[in-house]
Amino acid sequence: MVSNYEIAKAVITENDGIATTLQLKNAGLQNYEIGNLYKSNLISRIRQGFYCLPDELISDEQLLSTVLPEGIVCLESALYHYGYSDYTPSSWALAVPRTISQSKLKIHGLAITPHYVPASNYSLGKTSSDFNGYILLIYDKERTICDCFKYRNQMDSETFAKAINAYCADNQKNLTILSKYAKQLRVYKKVTEMMEVLLNG
Repeated sequence: MVSNYEIAKAVITENDGIATTLQLKNAGLQNYEIGNLYKSNLISRIRQGFYCLPDELISDEQLLSTVLPEGIVCLESALYHYGYSDYTPSSWALAVPRTISQSKLKIHGLAITPHYVPASNYSLGKTSSDFNGYILLIYDKERTICDCFKYRNQMDSETFAKAINAYCADNQKNLTILSKYAKQLRVYKKVTEMMEVLLNG
């Protein structure tokens, strides 16, 4: 007879190392049986409703794509991804809806700095990109630069300056879109004043 552990292990392995409670239940396990496996340290809980095998190395990128797919990479993490910053962030800067449940952000083994964004601006500039083989949501370059102005007081001044200069030197920058986003995010005056100085010398 196949043990509960063997069932759970097979489901987790089939699902690239992370299984949901629903997937485990669909394989025949009851809630109390899943709970017993967790209490016995035979499976580990990543977050409420998500499990992996103990000692299984799961990348940050896989955790984000599987457990928090609605998070949008932003600010320092986006700057690093675009090559606008050399500084590797110690945690993932993520834009999340203001209505998100706090329990969703408690992910074992993953450092997150959440930025709560109102629904009116949440999807502005949203795109996606490949992060070490996993597709994550990320704000485009123009939204990222506008956010640098919006959250300037919370950013390291050197990181801010380097990011703005790197954007100005980027041949793929789109100043029309930057201007549009800046108006919606209410940083238009700050953005245009600095861009004029940097681009026109």
